[in-house]
Amino acid sequence: MEGNGNDAKGATKTSVVNGDGVTVKDCQKMIQKSLRSPMVKFLMENLEKCGCTIGDNFIKAVNCQQKVAGGYTRGGGIIVCSNHMNLQDEVDQVLIHELIHAYDDCTAKNLNWANCAHHACSEIRAGHLSGDCHFKRELLRGYMKLRGHEQDCVKRRVVKSVMTNPYCSETAAKDAMEAVWDTCYNDTRPFDRAP
Repeated sequence: MEGNGNDAKGATKTSVVNGDGVTVKDCQKMIQKSLRSPMVKFLMENLEKCGCTIGDNFIKAVNCQQKVAGGYTRGGGIIVCSNHMNLQDEVDQVLIHELIHAYDDCTAKNLNWANCAHHACSEIRAGHLSGDCHFKRELLRGYMKLRGHEQDCVKRRVVKSVMTNPYCSETAAKDAMEAVWDTCYNDTRPFDRAP
């Protein structure tokens, strides 16, 4: 995700585009609504099928000091930054993106978030499979490319995210993304194909 940061423990953070946001209580209600959406339900079910532990506090609304929409941390679950959420669609997107990170963290053997290539791979998958780079989202961000916008968007957001990893310079982020691009972009698990 754009503006993602992570550490050796596996924290990823989603960037935010706008807003003063909603209260933690209202965001928690939005999360509950997201949990009923088909895509979020599908990802949650697949996490459970893989034996991933999801407790009652796996997803929580919080106020964030950083300008991020949310994040995933190994052992800590998913946070949604209420003060940066304005619309239900934003909460849905954060959950979908972060659930893909959680899925990768649970199912990939020896995933090391401090490894630039590992981080880049999960970001490629989350960016591609979550719909973060859907044409309408890109238009709202001010990107108006008609052909090839989705891959360009994923690449842009992956590099930005991996660069926030304290173990990855801009060059390392770009090199890691290019090295794993084909494999990770084409890995659509747990979906049969990219949604």
